Amino acid sequence: MLETWFNNSELLLAGGWIVLLILVLTFLMWALILDRYLFLWRDIRHLVNETFARWQELRTSDPKRNRRLRAALTAGFRDNVGRWLATIRVITAILPLLGLLGTVAGMIKTFEVMTVFGTGNIRGMAEGISQALVTTMAGLLAALSGLYFSNDLEAKIDSQTNHLSEHLGIGERLPE
Repeated sequence: MLETWFNNSELLLAGGWIVLLILVLTFLMWALILDRYLFLWRDIRHLVNETFARWQELRTSDPKRNRRLRAALTAGFRDNVGRWLATIRVITAILPLLGLLGTVAGMIKTFEVMTVFGTGNIRGMAEGISQALVTTMAGLLAALSGLYFSNDLEAKIDSQTNHLSEHLGIGERLPE
């Protein structure tokens, strides 16, 4: 167990500061993803009821005004439910680019070693190649996990928003 930990920490250290940045952004991304899932699981019903109460309070007999009101309430609901979705998507897009940056940095390190020592310093060259591969892998793995869950969140949020909008248009209370 301890040996596995040391091997993994050596792998992370091989990637340099870029892997640490990838880890920090991945932690932030997952905190935001979990926040949104927790919100959808725990607080969505309260927000739906609150939005419906505002609809009941503000609607009038004018159909044109009611359409605008429904659009505004639905947009506000969508913004509230999808609060961190744009940030999650940006982090998901940045992570593979950071992996690519690590790849370039690792290759530069490899070429610097080759320039100074020629091809005789295999250990120095392997260090640069290791940095290149570790950062690429870390960036891609983190981005793939975020991509799946951000798309899943987007689908759930769209479904909830469409459901609310339909019921506001009908004017009946949503089922509990």
